[in-house]
Amino acid sequence: MKTKVLMVCLGNICRSPLAEGILKSKLNTDSVHVDSAGTGDYHVGDAPDTRSIAVGKKYGLDITNQLGRQFEPADFERFDHIYVMDNFNFTDVLSLAKNEEQKKKVKLILNEVFPGENVDVPDPYQGGQQGFENVYKMLDEACEIIANKLKEK
Repeated sequence: MKTKVLMVCLGNICRSPLAEGILKSKLNTDSVHVDSAGTGDYHVGDAPDTRSIAVGKKYGLDITNQLGRQFEPADFERFDHIYVMDNFNFTDVLSLAKNEEQKKKVKLILNEVFPGENVDVPDPYQGGQQGFENVYKMLDEACEIIANKLKEK
């Protein structure tokens, strides 16, 4: 049975598509399914931001075929692990959980790198390309830890 991992940010066009692509690149996708979603519905059906696509391409990732979708309560049943990019979206996702079992699936992604510090992955949308580069590096480090944990299972 495949382990299923969901990456979540606000619009599902900047951070979570990168996190999805990065984690997929580190794992055998025959045994792990990775997807992404946004808490907002602003970009449902849209491709990732061109700057996310560009930084992914720079590091050998092709995320151009991803399409934005909105997080929904059924995702708690579909996914084993839900990694959220920041505290704002973490609160939004938790508010949709029906029980403690669902809440336990939800984690801030940078707590993998900085346990218990609740550090946000900054939203690079309003900034320039360097913000996307910085986000890529943060997510790459966190996804390396996540991938290693998943491989150990």
